[in-house]
Amino acid sequence: MALSINTNPGAFLALQTLAKTTSQLGTVQSRINTGLKVATAKDDGATFAIAQALRSDVAGLNAAKNSLDRASSSLDVALAAGEAIGDLLLQLKEKAVAAADTGLDDTSRASLKVDFDQLTAQITSIVGTAEFNGINAVKSG
Repeated sequence: MALSINTNPGAFLALQTLAKTTSQLGTVQSRINTGLKVATAKDDGATFAIAQALRSDVAGLNAAKNSLDRASSSLDVALAAGEAIGDLLLQLKEKAVAAADTGLDDTSRASLKVDFDQLTAQITSIVGTAEFNGINAVKSG
């Protein structure tokens, strides 16, 4: 028994077109899934190599940006601590000038000294707690 296959040129052309469309659909789906025009070296080797170099540069820049952001945050902590200490120093000066008034009695001077000591304790507290990532931004050493 002989097997005979009849070919239809129109059906054969439709099959080739379907295969090509299926291949193109796979490429588009890969681009959509990865978000990349060239997802692998198989797509376009030269463009993929250039894209990989650019991705590497972007990763390096992102790392540098993150470092700068951390440094900026550390400076923000130091600046806030410095401003708070500056305000407290103004209050300390006010208390010292008030205590120098010759018309004050000992009770008033004692009260000003208590306030002075409390402001000094606040400054010490700010210096001790002005930290970012475990590093004190105000205290030296």
